Amino acid sequence: MTESTRLSDPDSFARIAAFALHASEEIPDTALQMGASLLLDTIGVAAGAVSLEAGRIARDFALDFYGASNDSTSARLLFDGRRASLAGAAYAAATQIDNLDAHDGYNPTKGHIGCAVVPALFAFAETNRGLSGRDALSALVISYEIAARTGIALHQSVSDYHTSGAWNALGVAALGCRLMGSDNNTLRQAFGIAEYHGPRSQMMREIDNPTMLHDGSGVGALTGVSAALLASRGFRGAPALTVEAEDLRDIWQDLAQVWTIEANYIKPYPICRWAHAAIDSARALMLEHDFTDNDVAAVEVRTFHEASRLFPGMPETTSHAQYSLAFAVALMLRHGRIAPEHVAGAALTDQSVAELVGRITVIEDERHNIRFPASRWSDVTVTLSDGRRLASGDIHARGGLESPMTRDEVLEKFHSMTAQALEPERSRQIESAAECLLKEGIAFSHLSDLVYPPARGLT
Repeated sequence: MTESTRLSDPDSFARIAAFALHASEEIPDTALQMGASLLLDTIGVAAGAVSLEAGRIARDFALDFYGASNDSTSARLLFDGRRASLAGAAYAAATQIDNLDAHDGYNPTKGHIGCAVVPALFAFAETNRGLSGRDALSALVISYEIAARTGIALHQSVSDYHTSGAWNALGVAALGCRLMGSDNNTLRQAFGIAEYHGPRSQMMREIDNPTMLHDGSGVGALTGVSAALLASRGFRGAPALTVEAEDLRDIWQDLAQVWTIEANYIKPYPICRWAHAAIDSARALMLEHDFTDNDVAAVEVRTFHEASRLFPGMPETTSHAQYSLAFAVALMLRHGRIAPEHVAGAALTDQSVAELVGRITVIEDERHNIRFPASRWSDVTVTLSDGRRLASGDIHARGGLESPMTRDEVLEKFHSMTAQALEPERSRQIESAAECLLKEGIAFSHLSDLVYPPARGLT
């Protein structure tokens, strides 16, 4: 499939620009509330990832090579406190978050938005201290809507399955232009720059060989922020085909009518979403039949093709652990939960988990294939040492519209993510500040000032 070069009429882009730059009153409270939930969740993941090697490298790299000439063009790094350029700060935080695979996603894009746009929001907020909580959430919601449609457009118009950084860069560019008060032409140039420079990397190559590259969102954030700033200085970019191609016009027709942000999922675990249905299947059997890992003789996982290609054995790295299936299921059977500490350090050589991995068989199943990517289903059969065979039936991954987490579960996850990095009181303050953003007269700095100071162990 080749990319179309025929552009839609100027009025189509003008409508998209009006939405991106000015939509406000038409944003429903449900979308803003979801934005607040996704924001808090992403902050939690950023804190949980602060000690990972990838995050440390990205932060140090941003300081050394993405510095700023003065404070007006710089931002503090999340849970670090040091200053880099706006683009560098967004890059560092997005890379950090992307390397703890617990951040939100949107099924139709087969990818992730918050891990790029949330770091960009905090970066641009550093140069806009008067930003209100409501305006910050509005910009965040708009960036989700732009990124979601760009991702769908990209995968509809080209043959490869690209990483999220290839398209969430445009959501970042929209957020930056909106917060800087840009005009239509500046936004158009920013979209063009972001799409042209976006990392069109192949996702399945990373699945087959897990590394710190993850979903490309670090460079997506870097590209999107850079695009907005370049366009604001007069740099011109070729039209973004994902936004302006005539044969993709239908993807943009429902702006301000369908709010895709409300269909984003929140992950219960710091594991690739493709493994979650299998994890939840094992979890459901444990809750129903009250057995432990010591009772397990064998496990059969039936899942869709993409999930079957996840890392099959004991991981050697944190990247392997997060793009795993058998290991992830074994973690659930062993611990009854999966937290950041289970995908790093000593957990990678836990012999009890390794023994469980050896008892797990993964099988691709066509009935699960045909449901992907609109949904993610798997089923698990556990054979116990007493000979009983327990079947989960088909189960969809928790956290999305099909099987939502409760508010208490979302908050429990947030505090699990932050437990090693933040003092409990600081976590509670961040939770409270995020919940207050929609209140009249609340500045975004009420929240942001809590997330810049260094995490525990970094001072």
